[in-house]
Amino acid sequence: MMELNLTRVDYVQVGVTSSKSLRLLPPQVPGKPQRIVVGDHNGELQCLGMKKGEPVPVFNATLKKKITRVELAGPVGGTRERIFAASGSEIKGFTKKGKNFLTFDTSLAEPIQTMFVEGAELFTCGNFVYNHYHDCKDANHFLSADSICDVICIPTNKVPEVTPVLACQDRVLRVLQDSDLLYEVEVPGPPAVMQLYGNDGGDEGDEILYGTSDGRVGLVQIGRMAPSHRWELPNEKRSGGVLALDSYDITADGVLDLIVGRDDGLVEIYSYDESDEPIFRFKHQLSESVTAVQGGVIATQGYDEIVCSTYAGWISALTSEPNVKESGPDVYHLSDQGREKIIGLRGELEELQQKVMTEREKYQQTATSKTAISAVPHFDINDKFVLNREDASYTLSLELQLPIDNVLLQSDVPIDLLDVEKNSAVVSYSACVPEEGNFLLATYRCQANTTRLELKIRSIEGQYGTLQAYVTPRVQPKTCQVKQYQIKPLSLHQRTHVFDDNRPLNTIKLSGPFSLAEVHSWVNFCLPELPERTPPGDCITFHFVSTFLDTQLECVYSGSNAKVTKKGEAIFRSDNISTISILKDVLTKEATKKKISLNITYEINEDSIPYTLNLIHPKLEYQLLLAKKVQLIDGLKELQVHENDTSFMSPEYKQILEDAEELQAEFKRQPCHLERLYGMITDLYIDKFKFKGQNVKGRVPALLEVLDNYDLQTLVEFFESG
Repeated sequence: MMELNLTRVDYVQVGVTSSKSLRLLPPQVPGKPQRIVVGDHNGELQCLGMKKGEPVPVFNATLKKKITRVELAGPVGGTRERIFAASGSEIKGFTKKGKNFLTFDTSLAEPIQTMFVEGAELFTCGNFVYNHYHDCKDANHFLSADSICDVICIPTNKVPEVTPVLACQDRVLRVLQDSDLLYEVEVPGPPAVMQLYGNDGGDEGDEILYGTSDGRVGLVQIGRMAPSHRWELPNEKRSGGVLALDSYDITADGVLDLIVGRDDGLVEIYSYDESDEPIFRFKHQLSESVTAVQGGVIATQGYDEIVCSTYAGWISALTSEPNVKESGPDVYHLSDQGREKIIGLRGELEELQQKVMTEREKYQQTATSKTAISAVPHFDINDKFVLNREDASYTLSLELQLPIDNVLLQSDVPIDLLDVEKNSAVVSYSACVPEEGNFLLATYRCQANTTRLELKIRSIEGQYGTLQAYVTPRVQPKTCQVKQYQIKPLSLHQRTHVFDDNRPLNTIKLSGPFSLAEVHSWVNFCLPELPERTPPGDCITFHFVSTFLDTQLECVYSGSNAKVTKKGEAIFRSDNISTISILKDVLTKEATKKKISLNITYEINEDSIPYTLNLIHPKLEYQLLLAKKVQLIDGLKELQVHENDTSFMSPEYKQILEDAEELQAEFKRQPCHLERLYGMITDLYIDKFKFKGQNVKGRVPALLEVLDNYDLQTLVEFFESG
């Protein structure tokens, strides 16, 4: 297998870029260098060619608003060399030489977020609305139940019927026919990006690659009536969410490889060897989120490259062209091109330093004058607050085009900050007074030139409020932006499309004079991953799974204006009694705020208690064992040093010493994990008897004693005895 040696080169920096805003024009002659087309948030569309390894402008166009998507199109099955850029509600088309041949104002109420062009068919999507235009005339439209992240169409030269596919936030690919939903394909995470497999959809044209915001990549085949899942790459290393995909033969073995760009700056290459499923071959870490990846020949004929655009606007490449030449055993010399580049860069650097000095002096002079007005510099924050199923924690990532000076986190609810290996910022905690609504005050001081910061947070279900991030970049005058993130009452629940009716379920039923929009806003207040706007229909159903315990929740509700029933009705079913208890408390509170009188009935299934305890059991047992092993490490190390021998130790103790570093690292990564599980069992105990009208808080010390000498059967008996 050929070893991949790719070197990073930075070409140019443009403005902030959106996902899929960079494209490579097809070569005019096969194998010849290609041109780069990129659109940014300043509204600049640039086409760049290469001359001696340096980017040279071919044409520039300025659009009215920020460019959110750049697509290439052409005749069906032909060369895609026409450039389409989406800006606000307008789409502009350019030839490869920069001639503007199309200006199409869609007159949509919301800006175009995603777009795809196939022959004479144009597909655009805002947050929820999909529109299809044929020759710039309205053809079809569709209102999605959740926000749309990407749109693609099966190639019409392989599948004659126009078959668009929408990637939606609720973990679903929606396959459309005209203005109707043909069927839905559930995928393992919220799909952020789609790409035709092999750039043409495979042999039958209906194979689609998808990347999710929680870092998975998969391939699904879209049949006319039913889909088939071909493979899925799990995100075992907990890398960032997928923002970009491409197929290109970078390994030069005659088979297209899969290129993946992630929001933590990771670029990966996977090869299809013997099996259908791709195998990891290469990775490179950039410091900013990767918004687009494209394989091609850019700088030098005969050398393949992967061109990447980042959020902050860097156009970089991973090239197979060596920067050094061998001239003997272990002796390397810079190529002539490399030397020229270094001389050019030195000249540029000196010029920039001179400019900075001049501007600094100018600023100092105006700052001391009496007429000076200090303007607050504007900066964009690319932020993401996502729940990870693997470790039941939230990832908060903050990215700027400017270097970050510091980030202050403030929370009015108890949360834990978990260690992030990629994070090089120095954290310091300030004393908090919970009575004043402050449970966390932490400051992250970033190293020079850090433009992206990633944090991990774990919340406690039932305790809800707001997490605030005060982001200060390294600019003068000092300025700060505040971002707010809601910690919801059932914050560790994740959307799913599966529900097991055979589990022992507890039910709570609410009825009253509330509308569908009101009850949806209450449920949205309680649970993450729900659309802000009320989905279409008279009766709405959502399913959730707890990322911490694997318990499930079903929400079914309708409003008082529905044809089905005169009164508004909401039914919640879960195998975890604490989930039902939290919903009852929060929904009652929300209805009281609106002065709506609720009629509440509930059915408690006694079998759900041992069932939930059985779900907690393996996690609790594992954490108790981990804590016990970590406690033993220091003593075992002392014995080892004292005796200078480990032969007398049991295999179990030897193993603990061998795995000491891993065990301590895992324990450190999961602070308070054991306390969390204790807290959940305590809540379960209190909630069970609360529904019976009994207050058992006085029995909690006895429960903790049982937990300290943990045995599942004894714990179940304690719950049953009351």
